[in-house]
Amino acid sequence: MVELMMALAIATQDVSPEVLARISPVQAAIDAEVARQAALPPARNDAERLDRMGAMDQVGRRGLIPIDLNDLPEGERQAANDALWAPVTAMDHRLTAKLLKMIPPKGWFLQSVYGRQGAGAAFLIIQHSELEHWRRFVPVLEPLVATGEVEGQSYGLMYDRLAINEGRPQRYGTQMTCVGGRWVIDRENLEDPENVEARREAMGFPWTLAEYEARFADYPACTPR
Repeated sequence: MVELMMALAIATQDVSPEVLARISPVQAAIDAEVARQAALPPARNDAERLDRMGAMDQVGRRGLIPIDLNDLPEGERQAANDALWAPVTAMDHRLTAKLLKMIPPKGWFLQSVYGRQGAGAAFLIIQHSELEHWRRFVPVLEPLVATGEVEGQSYGLMYDRLAINEGRPQRYGTQMTCVGGRWVIDRENLEDPENVEARREAMGFPWTLAEYEARFADYPACTPR
């Protein structure tokens, strides 16, 4: 918790009390989940640990969704956005460090061993980490999709995140971008766009690109990070 408090203190030093009150539900949600898990019995195994880590990964992000900062003056918006994300980012670093110490000898958390939920939690934590980890694990995940040990959607999401962070087109159209305050698919940055729907279907994505983008239509206006 020390790193969470330090990150929040640094990020919020240039933010007004009014904005701090607006973004406070994110930290409150994380604190509540930390307290909830602290009251639980010790995890019985790594599958249960992963389940709990996955819950911690998601709780702050759920708190972010309804918070709209776009009515703030442009000069204040970036500092407010940084403060909004600070506790989530600090938790991401904490979870990543913990997960990396748990990597099994086979190189990944197989669904047949850790369960779909546990393996999914491991994916989320790495997906929310950094470039070096995506580079490490994308080649590990790819062959495991064919054996059913990794969800095709998980591989596709991580592949795309690695691609756009390396300056390459994304393959499955999973990574949204903020344009004009709305979350949209960057259709100008798609590999072989004529066949993207077929690739999505092969990986088990349940929505077409248009359906996927429509799921973000009711989100509050976004702020580019």
